[in-house]
Parts: sequence; structure tokens; C-alpha cells
Amino acid sequence: GRGTGGRGPAWDRAVADDLATGPLEDQVTALGAAAEAFADLDTDHVAIRGWSFGGYLSALAVLRCPDVFHAAIAGAPVTDWRLYDTHYTERYLGDPSRDAAAYEKSSIIHDPERTGPAPVRPLLIIHGLADDNVFVAHSLRLSSALLAAGYPHQVLPLSGVTHMTPQEVVAENLLLLQVAFLRQALGLPAPPTA
Repeated sequence: GRGTGGRGPAWDRAVADDLATGPLEDQVTALGAAAEAFADLDTDHVAIRGWSFGGYLSALAVLRCPDVFHAAIAGAPVTDWRLYDTHYTERYLGDPSRDAAAYEKSSIIHDPERTGPAPVRPLLIIHGLADDNVFVAHSLRLSSALLAAGYPHQVLPLSGVTHMTPQEVVAENLLLLQVAFLRQALGLPAPPTA
């Protein structure tokens, strides 16, 4: 998507002053291309899952494009770029004291109150309580905003887990939990038991 390296300066800088619009449009475009290439792709049951920036993009997808994305899992999402690492963020959005509009446009904290009559999509927010990269305050502030707007969602706090869990058993069980969440959110049947 736009902003990733390897395609030249114009592509890299396409997210300047707005970390949300271009990357989200790229996901919608990619989904459309996949649907054209694969006629049996069910675009009425589309879920998105990600971690860190991908978690941000997942929450952004169901909040801003609920007509395209029907469920999301947002792992350790950056929800307000003012709370994230200044070295990374200011490279794209500038100084928050001078470029407040860029931070507001890229934040998803106020999206629940902006959604209006748009459909509410299932959202699972997962965050390690020991995360020293994307602080848990990101997920807590988003959850608070969602709750204030009456937007149902689920939060899974992971005790003792940093930005990515190094424990294999926890990672495996976390993936199984996410699959179960998506099956329920999209109304898909449970797999047959052995």
C-alpha cells in the first residue's frame, strides 16, 4: 500500500499529512481486484485483521468503510498518532503543535461519533498490557470512544504480553480465538469437530 518502501519517493510520500485515506483506499482497491480475479470471492463476508499499523488499518476499515469490510480484528492499533513515537510519526504528519489537522485526519478516536447511520461492524481489539511500542492507552481510548458512541465492540487485554507475544502457545490460542470471533461475526458455521 501507499507509504511502503520500494516503489519510489512519490509512493513513499503519498501518506504525508494523512496516514488513513491512501492506505485504506489501497485495501478497498485490492479487494476489488481480488473479486474481479476470483468470481467465487464472497464480498458480503469480508474481514480484515492486522497488528500495529495493520491493527489501525483494520479498525479504520470497519469504521470508515463498513459497506466493504464486515468485521475486523485490530491488534495493538495506533489509534491516535499523537500518542505514538514522534520519530516515526512526525516524519509523516509533522509537528502536532503546528500540524494538528494531519493528526486529526489520521486519528480514529473520533470515528465512532462520525459514523452516523452507517452499519456497525463487529470489532475485536486486542492489546498486550506490557506493550512498550504501541501503548495500551491507544486501545483504551478507542474503546472509550466506541462505548461513548454506543458502538458495540470487544476488547481482549493480554496480561504480560508486549507488542507481539513471544509465547508459542499464547500465539496459537490467540489465532484460534480470532478465527472463532470471525466465524461468529460473519455468521459462518463452526468447523466440524473430529
